Amino acid sequence: MASSVRSRKAKGRRLQNWVRDALLGAFPSLKIDTDVWCAIMGESGIDIKLSEKAQKLFPFSIECKNKETWKGLYDSYDQSISNANLEPAVVLKMNGRKPLIVLDFTSFLGIIKQNNKGE
Repeated sequence: MASSVRSRKAKGRRLQNWVRDALLGAFPSLKIDTDVWCAIMGESGIDIKLSEKAQKLFPFSIECKNKETWKGLYDSYDQSISNANLEPAVVLKMNGRKPLIVLDFTSFLGIIKQNNKGE
């Protein structure tokens, strides 16, 4: 039982590290540990911590979830890929909630970089 908890935390940590590294790669002026860093597992608040400088370049609150329960969402994303030769996106909605859009993170980061051409 303890190993499955440890395994889930390790999966979450790997995703957080990947997001952190992607942000650092996209914005070379940002530095690890001073501008972009991961929350400690179990710490409340956002998963990817950003300095003021980083928030100006990437004004998003990142919550990382590495779970296997997203199959239906990934099926919808795959359908979006197969439907046209365009950037795939999924809009999802639940009753009483705002619609959300799902994009490939690397593509999303490219959009943000393009809007921060001075970086």
